[in-house]
Amino acid sequence: MPEATSAELPAAKPDKTAHDLSPMGMFLNADPVVKAVMVLLAAASVVTWTILLVKALGLGMAKRRMRASLNEIRASGTLTDAGKRVSRGVGALLLVEAEEELALSRGLPSEGIKERVAIALQRIEAMVGKRMASGTGILATIGSIGPFVGLFGTVWGIMGSFIGIANSNTTNLAVVAPGIAEALLATGIGLVAAIPAVVIYNALTRSITGYRAMTGDAVALIMRHLSRDLDRREFGTSAPKVSMRVAAE
Repeated sequence: MPEATSAELPAAKPDKTAHDLSPMGMFLNADPVVKAVMVLLAAASVVTWTILLVKALGLGMAKRRMRASLNEIRASGTLTDAGKRVSRGVGALLLVEAEEELALSRGLPSEGIKERVAIALQRIEAMVGKRMASGTGILATIGSIGPFVGLFGTVWGIMGSFIGIANSNTTNLAVVAPGIAEALLATGIGLVAAIPAVVIYNALTRSITGYRAMTGDAVALIMRHLSRDLDRREFGTSAPKVSMRVAAE
């Protein structure tokens, strides 16, 4: 029986899957461990952008309320007047704490009242700052370990490629290149997850620092009102009328 010529032989079907070097193709063909690393890093990236959205909205609203509270406290003549003007947000919480301590300490020396109010307001200030900073630690963690997690996936994938070279007894680059490319994709995803996390962490940290400074300004204004009210009570003078004024932002 005559042998079939090369023209009569059926053409070999190209293996598209093994050499699909698109990002999705490399992900689908990657080693299970490398694939798990990529999924973990992608989830970390989603968490990063979610934290940015939530914290940006929360900080924006908190800063607007604090600016309004600062303006009202500055425009007030007494601590009681400031408490009536400010009814929402951290500013209202600070004023309520100061008024409650003032009521509980009626008849006691002024210096002791100032000290106790200062301690109470400092604790609220610390609590508010801690609450605003919640979630930023996750960004710091992602920014710190993201590249190393990606590097682990890359090392694992390249190790698998070298094992494949040893088993196939070939050094043909076309055979091992897809595996190496899939492994390097893990490092790329690690950088994509880590770099925005670091940038967002720094930006949020600056914004939170600014908010803490505004809270400190509110505490200082309340302590000034308290000091004046105590001096007026001691010397029997009345509060002067204060015209409304808006602080420059």
